[in-house]
Amino acid sequence: MQIDQYRDALLLLMVSIAAVNDLATRRIPNRLLSAGMTGALFLHLLSPEPGAALLSAVGGMLLGLAIFLPFYLVRGMAAGDVKMMAVIGFFTGPAEAFQIAVFTWCAGGVMALLLILLRSRLRLALVNIGHLLSGLIVPGSKLADMTLPQSAGSMPYGLAIAAGTIVVLVTQYG
Repeated sequence: MQIDQYRDALLLLMVSIAAVNDLATRRIPNRLLSAGMTGALFLHLLSPEPGAALLSAVGGMLLGLAIFLPFYLVRGMAAGDVKMMAVIGFFTGPAEAFQIAVFTWCAGGVMALLLILLRSRLRLALVNIGHLLSGLIVPGSKLADMTLPQSAGSMPYGLAIAAGTIVVLVTQYG
């Protein structure tokens, strides 16, 4: 097995544990993310070009953080999800982190739609989307200050992040 395969196996293990934990408790443990980051750092240091691997890892971490942080700032995502995406970026580098984010958004959208339909909250979700869009369109309004009438429900986004990660990694080997 090559270093990249060990890295991908460790990443799959981490996102799987995070998804199960998020489903069970609605939390992604910091200890899990720290352990994953430590393992990724160790494997990057063992790579044939550790300097390039670490530079790519930091770029991926910053990209993962930058992509998901805005959602946290408008209260659309939990901090654990943002940290998880940053750690995934540290494992993969910027190009794969971006691909994972895109697939994660797709998986998250499907999950959100299913949950809204199963909970019979479609009307409430549409009202909330209308509020958000009007906040973007009305001059002088601040999205962060906007209060939605009621939440259409939360979901364990760690599951969507795991799904996006798995799709990208599986397509690499497929």
